[in-house]
Amino acid sequence: MNLQETQIETELVYEGNFIQVHIDKVSLPDGSISSREYLKHPGAVAVIALLDNGNLIMERQFRYAPQQEFIELPAGKIDHGEDTLITAKRELLEETGYVASEWTHLSSAWPCIGYADERMEYYLARGLTHKGRQLDEGEFLEVFELSPAEAIEWIRLGKITDSKTIVGLFWMEKTLKGWA
Repeated sequence: MNLQETQIETELVYEGNFIQVHIDKVSLPDGSISSREYLKHPGAVAVIALLDNGNLIMERQFRYAPQQEFIELPAGKIDHGEDTLITAKRELLEETGYVASEWTHLSSAWPCIGYADERMEYYLARGLTHKGRQLDEGEFLEVFELSPAEAIEWIRLGKITDSKTIVGLFWMEKTLKGWA
């Protein structure tokens, strides 16, 4: 069965600093016509930063849209044309002050497939050395250590609810157990 939807026309409704909102007219597999509203996003990376003592580097920050603080993995937006590993290295240094000597790509995930084309790339960073944070202007976050077991427990308890962090921590858990 062909499930492909074909774009007939597109309209850019909004263009911001890094996202765009589109409304497309599409032809459905049965030949009928419908519309699709979606966000175009440049993609992002999330870093599972593992210290030599076995703890993770985590962040706490306020997120404006849901109006609350979240516990998250270090993460950030991919700049246009940027290699995702370069993004991961940049974001880890900027947000946490750490550089890593060992990098492993774990997986890709699509966090919001119903309304956005954002792709998240997950990296495991080891061999960490602290060099000093370089936060972007207007960026405020707290960096702290958390054991992997505690991080998984915080998911169960509802203390970690950010989807990119949950996915990343489950990848970390499988990787550390040798399953991935």
